[in-house]
Amino acid sequence: MKKQLAALLFALLPAVSFAAATEYPLDKVDVDLRDKAALQDGARTFANYCMGCHSAEYQRYERVANDLGIPEDVMMENLVFTGAKIGDHMKIGMQASDAKVWFGAAPPDLTLVARVRGNDWLYTYLRTFYEDPTRPYGVNNMVFPNVGMPNVLGALQGRQVIGCKQVQVVEDGKKVFDPLTGTPVTEEGCNQLTVLSKTGTLSEAEFDEKIKNLVTFLAYSANPVKLESQRIGVYVLLFLAFFFVFAYLLKREYWKDVH
Repeated sequence: MKKQLAALLFALLPAVSFAAATEYPLDKVDVDLRDKAALQDGARTFANYCMGCHSAEYQRYERVANDLGIPEDVMMENLVFTGAKIGDHMKIGMQASDAKVWFGAAPPDLTLVARVRGNDWLYTYLRTFYEDPTRPYGVNNMVFPNVGMPNVLGALQGRQVIGCKQVQVVEDGKKVFDPLTGTPVTEEGCNQLTVLSKTGTLSEAEFDEKIKNLVTFLAYSANPVKLESQRIGVYVLLFLAFFFVFAYLLKREYWKDVH
């Protein structure tokens, strides 16, 4: 029993330390694993922008194509760039030993990253890179300070800088408005992120949607059978409820003469 408890504590240590280290407020994101269009767009973004360094080696191209409703020929033409076959795992060509020499550490596999980090963390992290000339790749991150990776989606988002600007006052989680004019009440806030106008190929709303779709795909990748599990779970609960009625009636029949 003591060994099991110790193993559980060690398993929880990374999650505890990660939670304690997170100070930047996370933005909420609602992902819908039934949205095939969002999943397909997220898979395309992952293949085109993330798989240069990060693998998803516990997923297979064929499984992704079938689950997301992508024809195999479209999958092979647009999402497979390594010469892999449709039934292969989603690995990358870069060797971990080479990556360690080039980057100081091998980029992690992202199959289960949504389970490890959480959807809100990923959504906020991918949107909060900002220019920092003191860092090796010229960028830093609000959620993961001194992160050792470039902003691979920077061309889509544009140049994001950190500084002071007027922000709307928020009290008890609600935005404050002037009671007479109805205009937002603002104050100067520093450490605020601003995307420089016309430096990216997407608008702010379009980029946020692109990141949401990518997070949706990563959430699917971390648990491809989630929707099926939920569907089966409903039938299991209905069966248990139905069985309970007969179990209760049988119990009452057995015990009716017991005083």
